[in-house]
Amino acid sequence: MGKVYIVGAGPGDPDLLTIKALKAIQKADVILYDRLVNKDILQYAKEQADLIYCGKLPDLHTMKQETINRFLVKYAKKGKTVVRLKGGDPFVFGRGGEEAESLAEHGIPFEIVPGITSGIAAPAYAGIPVTHRDASSNVAFVTGHYQKEENFEEKWKALATGIDTLVIYMGIKNVRQIERLLLENGRDGATPAAFIHWGTTDKQKSVICTLDTLSETVINKDIKNPSLIVVGDVVNFHYKLEWFESDVKKQDLSEAL
Repeated sequence: MGKVYIVGAGPGDPDLLTIKALKAIQKADVILYDRLVNKDILQYAKEQADLIYCGKLPDLHTMKQETINRFLVKYAKKGKTVVRLKGGDPFVFGRGGEEAESLAEHGIPFEIVPGITSGIAAPAYAGIPVTHRDASSNVAFVTGHYQKEENFEEKWKALATGIDTLVIYMGIKNVRQIERLLLENGRDGATPAAFIHWGTTDKQKSVICTLDTLSETVINKDIKNPSLIVVGDVVNFHYKLEWFESDVKKQDLSEAL
């Protein structure tokens, strides 16, 4: 019997990969990796390792979750060391829990290797602390997706005024509904908000707006996935603490000269 490592690859910057994740990748016989995994990380795999792409686009799954689960079980039963490589952290909107459940049901040994989630890293690279003593004493990490049977409206009612900082994953598709529900349930329309596109990578772009202009900004600025949404007064720190995108621009300029 082999073993499966469910590994968080971090938010995009390969330097944010943990040492434990690196060790798992280096010894893997098979690596099943997602779309948001930086391909530079795959260079650490041994030459003979099988690399299997499982990437998922919004509303378009290259490989269904059930198929991924079966692959993990199949390769482990062949005695392989398997790495399931996922962007960010596998247990933060990464469906790692579902994969671990499947392995447990089949008696497959597994280990979880946490990664740095984009909900913390992308705002940090945009100069936005998700908590700050003067602006936010709590933060909620929320998915903008929802299951058909969920009461989407009730959940956002609870989030509207009870949480200082909202960090919203996968929220672009439902941004108009998110904006409406937060406003209808008492969140101030002037609350600062930010979109962070491809956070921690050299493609990172931050767009600052307000809650009541979220959906308008998506259209006017042509914001696409993958983008994180941050809502809260902490967004104002971007103007003072932004560092990463400035460094990238300086580097691009120096290379051009």
